[in-house]
Amino acid sequence: MYLEQNLLKNGWNTCLSAGAGQGGDAGMDVALLLMEPGDTYEFDTDKNEAALLLFAGEAAWGLPGALQTVRRQSEFTEEASCLHVPCASHVVVQAKSHCEIYVQMVANPRAFAPVFYGPSNVQIQRAGQADLAGTMRRDIKTVFDFDNAPYSNMVLGEVLSYPGRWSSYPPHHHPQPEVYFYRFDKPQGFGVGFANGEVHQIGHNGLLLIQNGCHEQVTAPGYGLCYVWGIRHLPGDPWKKTRIDDLEHVWMLQPGATFLEEK
Repeated sequence: MYLEQNLLKNGWNTCLSAGAGQGGDAGMDVALLLMEPGDTYEFDTDKNEAALLLFAGEAAWGLPGALQTVRRQSEFTEEASCLHVPCASHVVVQAKSHCEIYVQMVANPRAFAPVFYGPSNVQIQRAGQADLAGTMRRDIKTVFDFDNAPYSNMVLGEVLSYPGRWSSYPPHHHPQPEVYFYRFDKPQGFGVGFANGEVHQIGHNGLLLIQNGCHEQVTAPGYGLCYVWGIRHLPGDPWKKTRIDDLEHVWMLQPGATFLEEK
């Protein structure tokens, strides 16, 4: 299922609600928080853990009395900063400039100390550069997953996908539900996303909910794409970097695989 984010307003914009019947329940809440200089936004996580990821801007965020200043020029030029807090937290965000912040939440009764991930904590994998003539080149960036946050019920990261390139490729799947939240370097940017046996034109601030089957996407030439990928662990079956490639297309990963190349 693909959801366009239309008529975004200053403040909290709900993009996906757990249990809201939006084509099936992924068990995740997703929001985009837009703020202007001097704005303050506060919310309670209740029964959820929450992660806030800064796309762009400068802000102070954290729990009352323990705010940290974060800044990012752009998701296309600098690595992310992320605040990760447990259930029963009161989160405070104070904008010092125009800010755009991605928020992801899932139910989790475990208690853990709030964690701040700075740009130097982001794990980066340069993928696809030597495969298929670079047609699936992308930078996979992990903020936290089961390895460094086993107390969490979710995973959070970004992928920087270059113009005209395929990402999340070859087609693959896993049992855990996932969301992709798309950001293009130009607002008119677009591409195509495949999920749940459907094909969607994707755009700036769009969300793709992935619940079954293989998924992948391609970016239109001329437009850079940075998308958040968020996975919810299943009870007794957390996502541990498990990637099940589509058997029909695994030939391309074999040593010596040949394909039509430009002359």
